[in-house]
Amino acid sequence: MIEIPKKEPLNIVPFIDIMLVLLAMVLSISTFIAKGEIEIKLPQADSAETPHQADAPPALIQIDAAGTIHWAGEKTDLEGIERHLSALGPKDRVVLRIDREARFDGFIQVIDLLRRNKHENFTVETEKRGGR
Repeated sequence: MIEIPKKEPLNIVPFIDIMLVLLAMVLSISTFIAKGEIEIKLPQADSAETPHQADAPPALIQIDAAGTIHWAGEKTDLEGIERHLSALGPKDRVVLRIDREARFDGFIQVIDLLRRNKHENFTVETEKRGGR
């Protein structure tokens, strides 16, 4: 005669472990997505203006407090900036966002690159005194 095994209860502990791992991954990834913007404390100026709304969005060069250069949010170096600038036209607008704690020589190197590539249409972004 054939014996039919008794049904054992479903062991859900491994499923709970997997779900907790997936939850931890989703939470850690979502914090990276939420913090996708580079934190830059802009210098303050009395004559600061609100950014213009142009037809095409401007090219964005950012230098954070550590001196790291970013092109449109992507970490790069001066050679990378030069490659990107060579793809732009001389009339295309470029916005510089430089942290007030960044070293001044990084700012000067980027300005030199802009001038060497015949880009005179650039703006240095600041914030109004009293802050945002």
